[in-house]
Amino acid sequence: MKQIPTKWRLVDTGPLDGTTNMAIDEALLLNFNPVTSQPVLRLYGWQPSALSLGRFQSAVEVLDLGRCAKANVPVVRRITGGGVIYHCDELTYSLVCAPQQIPAADSVKASFRVLTSFLLRFYQELGLDAAYAVDHVPHGTCLGERADFCFAGKENYDILINGKKLGGNAQRRTRSAIFQHGSIPLRDSVATGLGFLRKRPAGVEGKTTCLEELGVVAGSLWLKEALVAAFGEELSGPLVQGGLTVEEAGAAGRLREQKYGNDGWQREGVVS
Repeated sequence: MKQIPTKWRLVDTGPLDGTTNMAIDEALLLNFNPVTSQPVLRLYGWQPSALSLGRFQSAVEVLDLGRCAKANVPVVRRITGGGVIYHCDELTYSLVCAPQQIPAADSVKASFRVLTSFLLRFYQELGLDAAYAVDHVPHGTCLGERADFCFAGKENYDILINGKKLGGNAQRRTRSAIFQHGSIPLRDSVATGLGFLRKRPAGVEGKTTCLEELGVVAGSLWLKEALVAAFGEELSGPLVQGGLTVEEAGAAGRLREQKYGNDGWQREGVVS
């Protein structure tokens, strides 16, 4: 059996439309071989801004689709669960790896701590007092409650700064691979995102934060470099930069056309 590669690939696809972004994320997972593939870290953005639904949400039930259409805000569906996210001014990452390619974790929940450790280091190296929710909130606080809007809820390994949630992360596992993606908000767009919901949860704006609000106004290129450096320190050592493989790009194109461009998938999670 071949030795499993330990170096991670870095794929920076830059800002893309939501349909393409979600197709690439799934293509990376589908083309990952736990024995022969290098684990992958992908960095990307959203152009134009878009709303992403969690895998099991109903667009009709959760969103005011008429308002989305009037504002020309596309709606896409992720392969991970969780609540709606409005993707605007943010740095987004996704990663794919095999369990044996990361430090040992004895549960799915523990793997979140391992695979978000680079975010914690990134924020701390920006001079921010970042901590996991499970280590920070008062004893007895209920974590993990389901919310239609991602930033309205807190999971154990969400990252808090000054008691406020910064970004969000979601994971999908197969028998042999782990897929995870998450957002790092550069500027505050929570209020805009809430405006597209059918039922607007109260008090969310006061429970979230963004890098600009925290005094971090560096450019996206510098932030990417700092994020990659933090990732290397926590999980991989130096990353090997490159693009999508021919197989990944081909799969992404097919998924974009046949699945993520399908109205049934985007609205209800069923390809029609």
